Amino acid sequence: MDFFSNLPDELVCHILSFLTTTEAASTSVLSKRWSNLFALVPNIDFEDTVFWSYDCKKTPSSFIDFVDRVMALQGDSPIKKFSLKCQSGRVDSGRVNSWICNVLQRGVSDLDLSIDFERGYSLPPNMFHSDTLVELKLRSDNSILEWGTGREDTFFPMLKTLVFEVTFIDCGKMDMFLQAFPVLEELCIDATKWTVCDETVSSDTLRKLTIKSYGFGSVYHPRSISFDTPRLVYFNYADYVAEDYPKVNFTNLVEALLDLTVNGLKFMLEITSRGDEDHVFLRFRNVSKLMSGIRHVQKLYLSSDTLEVLSLRYESIPVFNNLKVLCIRSSAHGGWQAMPELLRSCPLLETLVLKGLLHYVTDKCGDACDCISREDKGRSLISCPVRKLQIERLQRTKRELEMIKHFLESFRCVKEVEIYAEENNLVDYLQVPREFELFNELYSCDVRFLARGSLHKTWTTVYCTTNQVVKEENFS
Repeated sequence: MDFFSNLPDELVCHILSFLTTTEAASTSVLSKRWSNLFALVPNIDFEDTVFWSYDCKKTPSSFIDFVDRVMALQGDSPIKKFSLKCQSGRVDSGRVNSWICNVLQRGVSDLDLSIDFERGYSLPPNMFHSDTLVELKLRSDNSILEWGTGREDTFFPMLKTLVFEVTFIDCGKMDMFLQAFPVLEELCIDATKWTVCDETVSSDTLRKLTIKSYGFGSVYHPRSISFDTPRLVYFNYADYVAEDYPKVNFTNLVEALLDLTVNGLKFMLEITSRGDEDHVFLRFRNVSKLMSGIRHVQKLYLSSDTLEVLSLRYESIPVFNNLKVLCIRSSAHGGWQAMPELLRSCPLLETLVLKGLLHYVTDKCGDACDCISREDKGRSLISCPVRKLQIERLQRTKRELEMIKHFLESFRCVKEVEIYAEENNLVDYLQVPREFELFNELYSCDVRFLARGSLHKTWTTVYCTTNQVVKEENFS
């Protein structure tokens, strides 16, 4: 007896909802009764590359015909989630907009669009107002979007998640833009440009905020940016350093990722024109307001450029009394001048993650590294309470091994060390841990060395602890 044939339509539709629409459509060959059931599933998922993978002879026009047929079979049935991925750029924007308008009229609550148009893309007019949308995600590698600029009818009273991952998007003045989303909890803008000199990001509901901005373009830094988001718990911010941060209200912030950049061209132009390097440094003194605003975080991630910005004004580093995890990305072109003061400002730090050890060496490199011989070498590390040290992107150079030894000698509280390296040839990396055996004999810590296998799917962990046989463990 066919068990599935006896299931009610509602239950069959529920089962099919866990499949993509293309996969669900393929079940129509199982039974005449199922031939149209897949079109009644409230979650619709179209992806052109997946559609063609079922049959290499299929063309963009067959994908368009498939979507049109499913939408027609759906009729006026309600839609909870609509996902459309057109990465080929072969579906014209007019057809895409007709599909979007269709689902918006039927009260969709979750709209996920990943589209790729080489000449840009204009959103349909009814895209700027919805009483049902709860989640909206727009992604594109080649599209330039103007979102709600100059539109007074933009309003989403139910929207809680808004994600823009596009080549460039113009949201207009930020404080006016956010007024259209009264209950917004998550905002991600992954490519924008401040359109005015003074911006304010203000919201009483936001909990997660990601802004990656181009400032004023290739030369100018933004003048002032304020953040008034008292409920925010996650903050991911990449931008040119502003001249001022008049207000920074992050009362409940838990995790922050900062990628602050000093525009090199603008920086050099000012030094050349004024002949006064101190004046240029003073222009960035107000970064201390931003750093003070995030001082309550528990997890902090800093780019190599941010570390360079902090090196211009050491006094901009506040005391992070709640910080447990600190992650720093290093660069061969960025220095560690601010590293000693930063570590001294983390009295309760438990985990330190260094994404790369190689950095630009200067006479102001500080005592955190051993690049230059100095009497106070390692002083900032000795007082640091960190118990776990994680080192990533190891290149197995002599310089890196010397720095690891310096850390083990200076970090008095460290008990666990994890060293990550990516390599195609796993056998070569199985030799590396033997170079660390001496570390385990001399220092009271356990070292785990992790390297990716040739398939780049698993990590192999090699334990090198005192009086312990080296062993391997594979895990995803």
